Amino acid sequence: MNRSVDRLLAFLVLAVALACLAHAYLLPGTFALSRLAHPLADAASLRLAAFLAAALVCALGALLFWQGLLPGRPGHLRGAPLFGRTAEVQVSGRPRLRLVFLALPMLAVLALLADQFGPWRTGGEVPAEPKGQDVADAPPPAPAAPSPVTPAPAPVAPAPVTPPPEQVVKTPPPAEPAPVTPPALAPAPEEPPKTALAPAPPQAVPPPQTVAPPPPSAPPQPTQPDGHRDAVVWLAVSADGHEIMSASTDRMIKLWDIDGKRLVRDLGVHKDMARTALFMPDGKRALTAGDDGEIVLRQLSDGAVLHVFSSGTNGGVRNLAISPDGRLAVSGHDTGSVIVWGIDKGSVLHVLPGHDWSVSAVAVSPDGTRAISGSIDGELKLWDIVAGKQLRSWHGHEQGTYGAVFTADGRHAVTGSGDHTIKLWDFDTFKEVRRFEGHSGTVYEIALSSDGKRLASVSLDGTARLWNMDTGDQIAEFDPGTGPLYSVAFAADGTLLTGGYDRTIRDWPGAGGDGEILFAGAPE
Repeated sequence: MNRSVDRLLAFLVLAVALACLAHAYLLPGTFALSRLAHPLADAASLRLAAFLAAALVCALGALLFWQGLLPGRPGHLRGAPLFGRTAEVQVSGRPRLRLVFLALPMLAVLALLADQFGPWRTGGEVPAEPKGQDVADAPPPAPAAPSPVTPAPAPVAPAPVTPPPEQVVKTPPPAEPAPVTPPALAPAPEEPPKTALAPAPPQAVPPPQTVAPPPPSAPPQPTQPDGHRDAVVWLAVSADGHEIMSASTDRMIKLWDIDGKRLVRDLGVHKDMARTALFMPDGKRALTAGDDGEIVLRQLSDGAVLHVFSSGTNGGVRNLAISPDGRLAVSGHDTGSVIVWGIDKGSVLHVLPGHDWSVSAVAVSPDGTRAISGSIDGELKLWDIVAGKQLRSWHGHEQGTYGAVFTADGRHAVTGSGDHTIKLWDFDTFKEVRRFEGHSGTVYEIALSSDGKRLASVSLDGTARLWNMDTGDQIAEFDPGTGPLYSVAFAADGTLLTGGYDRTIRDWPGAGGDGEILFAGAPE
């Protein structure tokens, strides 16, 4: 009878071992060898190591129960009768060891249930950036209490809708949302038409984020009343090279005249942190997006809102890219979705689920048929945005991906990351071709020069750098000494434009050297 009980216990304990192993297999980043090499490096590594250890211990317990080697089972003394008062028994071995192997599987089951169904699995919003050891590796700070700003009046169109975005704080990244059928446009009588998108399922809780330290003390910076009131997180240069468009955590989109060094106009305001501002190829319109989950098509001449695309509960728009012909836009969202929009049609073309975490980088190929996306767990995906299907997925970085750009031939792409590296990928082999190393903090954004020979990067380490694309060598380093830098773009003359924590937009010589402040931030 005791033997049968031990065999039954062996099966139960083995089932617990297999459950722990399966759970560990499904954890994000399971195949990253660095997680096993450094099991205490972060919370994700610790979870993986714990469940693998539990699986091993339970497997050992199952083997011992099956062989009947666990002590503690009562046994008859040799020569004693089997029944009656004289049937003396003895307890062999160490009963405590048997209890240990009975208690550990029960604890493992409780841990599995807690990890799978604990309240943190569906908790509230968590900062999106999963940073490593570097305390400076944090995303741009959300605006504390931005002063209400009225968007530029729209003389031609109906009263401009307050351009909307929300925060890049990663809504718990939704696991894989099912493709959503593009809903019909619902034009409002007093507002520009808005394209709404069906909700996406909630995702797992994202990795925790570290807090960016205050920037180092620096001499007082010049200010201007019409400057940004918070960090500048995006810069774009017009095709003719005469204007800059900027987006900020103060929710504002601004249009600047480079030659005259003046503000042309406040192009619009989002409901939450503005993330991206792009010039349309026609030179007459702009497409902006932010954390409020809305993508707004605007008229450059007066800021009038022409159309609003709403991502619904797919979350805030972390990054946005448009095709060279301006017909398609691709957005990455807090929930892990990648959405393809028809700009001319004003509708959703494809909702592409697949990322387990917030999508923090997107780029469209030069021929407008493919897109690359990167999420805050370091996963990269290549998409066919015409057919709406995934072409390839691979783990490109050990930390989040925060910048992506295609090369002119469309066969390569460059990505920047929270692991402090920049990598060049070959889409024929999906192998890393070259690595650019030197930053000591998260590489937050990258840009490629018009001739494709130079790469620019900005980082939370407070520096901007220029790189030789052919060799991977660093050409120049720029350090304003005013804290993290979040945005970068090449000016028409080849100089480098940066924006960051100090609210300013700076211009740096392409060969290296000291920069100048083109547009200062507003007084604090």
